[in-house]
Amino acid sequence: MDDPRSSADRDLEQARAALDRGEMHHAADHLAGAIAQAPTLPETHELLSRLAARSGGGLELFPLGQHAFVGTVVARAHLLAAAGRPEDGLPLLAAASGHTPGMDWAGVPWVSEPSLGARIDPDMLARLVMRLCTAVGDPAAEQDRATLLPYLTVVRHAIAAQPAHHLLLGSGSALARRIGDAALAVDWAARGVRARPSKLGEIWLGYAYRSAGRLPDALDALRRAVAHDPDDLSVYADIAGTLAAQDRLDEALEWVDRALARDPDFDCAVHTGHRLRYQADGDVAHLIRLADFQRYHPDDTHEHTDLAECCQDVPWLSQVPAAPDSGPDPRRRFPTASRPPAPRPSTGHPTVPRHAVPQPSATAVQRLQRVAHPLWPHPPAAYDAAVGLLLVEPQELLALIAHPPAAPDTEVGRALATHDPARWTRCVYVWACLGLLHHDVDEPWAGSRRRRLLVELAAGGTDAITEAALFALVTYAWVEPAARPDVADLVGRTLAEVVATPAAEPTGIAWSVAQLALVTPALGPAAQELATAVVRVEEGRVIAAIPRQRSRRTGRRLWGWLAGRLTRSRR
Repeated sequence: MDDPRSSADRDLEQARAALDRGEMHHAADHLAGAIAQAPTLPETHELLSRLAARSGGGLELFPLGQHAFVGTVVARAHLLAAAGRPEDGLPLLAAASGHTPGMDWAGVPWVSEPSLGARIDPDMLARLVMRLCTAVGDPAAEQDRATLLPYLTVVRHAIAAQPAHHLLLGSGSALARRIGDAALAVDWAARGVRARPSKLGEIWLGYAYRSAGRLPDALDALRRAVAHDPDDLSVYADIAGTLAAQDRLDEALEWVDRALARDPDFDCAVHTGHRLRYQADGDVAHLIRLADFQRYHPDDTHEHTDLAECCQDVPWLSQVPAAPDSGPDPRRRFPTASRPPAPRPSTGHPTVPRHAVPQPSATAVQRLQRVAHPLWPHPPAAYDAAVGLLLVEPQELLALIAHPPAAPDTEVGRALATHDPARWTRCVYVWACLGLLHHDVDEPWAGSRRRRLLVELAAGGTDAITEAALFALVTYAWVEPAARPDVADLVGRTLAEVVATPAAEPTGIAWSVAQLALVTPALGPAAQELATAVVRVEEGRVIAAIPRQRSRRTGRRLWGWLAGRLTRSRR
């Protein structure tokens, strides 16, 4: 992509030329483009003023439509301010900030003028701030906070003019908290509650106390919110989460159960309850039940992150685990994607050695490289992300496994190629196997081609391909309850076989398959006990066998960076 300043300069040059020719609409289009690239560039605002002077204010050149360009919206906001109507321009800037919080849309002098805070309607400003808070996240991303400070300045000036406006104080507290000013958030929220006690005011105060680390005060405020409105079950979930932050899990679950007694399907209570029960005993069954709830309740009131938070950093639940770079099993055989004749021969399906599998096409490689990543939020999210591989035929997916392509020339690809190339290869195996799940989905699972191919990949050798095929099977069990007994049986038998096979050197296969077993739905108690014992015995051997390309600190930095990239891509 071009440098934003260079793009803005080109748009400005074209806007000047259009203005000199008297082509006002063309000039406006290029000015909108310049503002979208560099919203605080002085040259842009100077040219916008010239355009306004020559066109009677210029508002008609920047119309608002249902899908208005963000540069058009922001340019109109500045023209409104220049026309003496900054209170009408501020909501347009806030809409742009909600759309792209990282851009400094409001970093202009007129927004920070005390007169704006004094003249703007406080109810309107409170609603504007509430919408902005919803859009930017809680807390706002670190890199976005500076661009939100001008709005906090407007609220500060408005509160100076309306010191007892409870909604303004509460919404301002919410904004201050998202930006990281917990002390100001507490001050404003407390003043708002004193001005007018209410459920919403107590919630704002509770959140502010929680951000400031004052958890007992937060609990008191949230309990007062419940007293204002005992039917708002979301506050019950907030109290449970706050108690859990103090390691008071039993009390937290009591609040969850109180909410569920009123509404067994209340999403906040269900999500919080499963997260806390998993936190209490580590039983992955809680997460599987949460995934089931999410699947059957897709229209929850808002996005929840409990499942992803619980899966974070757990091998296979959210990442391809590290392992020694042992390469494919030399004895490995690959299934063929062709359909068997009917009836099936009793001797099984034909397999071929690795060298007999054709090379993947360039298109298949590109599609896999677009999808493959060493991290995912949770197994159902990995399943959904692999749907793009429906465009890659099963034989091509097998070719990708037999002949893994190089990492792509992207930030993530270059980082893996430099620091952990073995993990990229394992990513290829994992995503190609996940892609197989999306083919022939109309076939009943038991006799399906997708099941056959994954089972034969799992049984065709003892290596990272085995693990990837098993992970795809386990993932399918997460998203399809009817497949759980079959997958649990397959994983349990594979674990027993791997444990019974002596290894000349540590490859991590027993540890990794045991980790897969521990996240398999409906796994029997005997297999669970075996998996737990294997993890305990193998942990030290596997960690010692993983090569350190540079240092342990480098590995932690790489994984933290990758996790950050994934988080930003989901936002």
